[in-house]
Amino acid sequence: MTPADTGASTTVGAASAVSVPDTSDSRMAPGGPGYRRMSLALFLAGVATFALLYSTQALLPLISGDMGVTASDASWTVAAATGGLAVFVLPMSALSERFGRRTVMTASLAVAVTVGLLVPFAPSLPALVALRAVQGAALAGLPASATAYLAEEVTPRALVTAIGLFVAGNSVGGMSGRVITGWVAQEWGWRIAVGVIGAVAVACAVAFRLLLPAPKHFRAGSLRPRVLVRTVRDHLANPLLRRLYAIGALFMTVFGGVYTVIGYRLSEAPFSLPQGLVGSIFLVYLVGTVSASTAGRLVGRLGRRGALYLGGGTTAAGLLLSLASSLPLVLLGLVLITAGFFAGHAVASSAVGKTAQHGRAQASALYQSAYYVGSSAGSTVGALAFHSGGWTGTVGVGLLAVLGVVAITVTGSLAARRVTGTAAGAGA
Repeated sequence: MTPADTGASTTVGAASAVSVPDTSDSRMAPGGPGYRRMSLALFLAGVATFALLYSTQALLPLISGDMGVTASDASWTVAAATGGLAVFVLPMSALSERFGRRTVMTASLAVAVTVGLLVPFAPSLPALVALRAVQGAALAGLPASATAYLAEEVTPRALVTAIGLFVAGNSVGGMSGRVITGWVAQEWGWRIAVGVIGAVAVACAVAFRLLLPAPKHFRAGSLRPRVLVRTVRDHLANPLLRRLYAIGALFMTVFGGVYTVIGYRLSEAPFSLPQGLVGSIFLVYLVGTVSASTAGRLVGRLGRRGALYLGGGTTAAGLLLSLASSLPLVLLGLVLITAGFFAGHAVASSAVGKTAQHGRAQASALYQSAYYVGSSAGSTVGALAFHSGGWTGTVGVGLLAVLGVVAITVTGSLAARRVTGTAAGAGA
């Protein structure tokens, strides 16, 4: 992605003593040595991350009933986890620059799964929220480190596809975690359900560590605060990166709000679905698996801005359709929301990896921080909107966020035209 494509320089500051990817042909590519193992390992890491991160989301009505709290109070079990990740993703990315991507990802998963086995024993809502915050902080080592690992170890042509597979793992983890917890909780309660997710995550973490190839192109950087601050400042000074960060946050605001509240809506009249069926609604995440893994082809046909417009438009159409009182139409709306979100997220996150010329872990960490701030905001604001205005209020919050995505993408297009004097090509 060139400056002419985007309307913003892709140079984010002077080079510092951080990892620099090798541009030789020794990097992994589809069909080459290690690529399948790497893809499966990071897919499983994505499964574990989202299964743990959102393990309580489908269970919020049961948690509300068991602990005698409102929907907005129970939503903090989700917001605390995503908020902890958002706060700690940048420090964890700095550790990955010094100690290596694989090391940090392994340690993060180990701590997160350990906390996951303690969550079922939380005696009160404050204790549950605290454990979830610690779990989110531990998981912070995964997203930015994984993106940086791929940017260094995978050929540029395969990067969007590789990141799409990692995001697809996120969607499978989010789906399977919610479906499993829904049916298990219906029989044995929400505590047993989150314990089962913890056990699944342990298996994923072990397989991840055994499968992931050792990095060949990582170069250790510095942990000096001055270097970190300079790198972060350089990234935030780049207009393109700022736009990508905002797009990720806004997409996740929609997604976090919708899936935090949907369980309450479907368990109430006129649908009145049992917990098992409410959890099964998250099977629509399979659509996200497909849309994320095909993001590379989408960008090839439409360009990055075109792909973002399509993702935003699809999400908005799904939000409007979900207002219907017919269950099939609501489900179709969720399908469109999920497809649009995962496509937009895969496009934006891969663009960050390509744009940053140094400190890729920090560039990705800033994106992930914005992304999960959006998740926390969506969970909290979406629940408050539902409490005050019902599902229409939650949809209104989502539509405002989508409008923000479109406005930012238009801004990028106009910036490109000012720089080149012509219509820009495939920028973001």
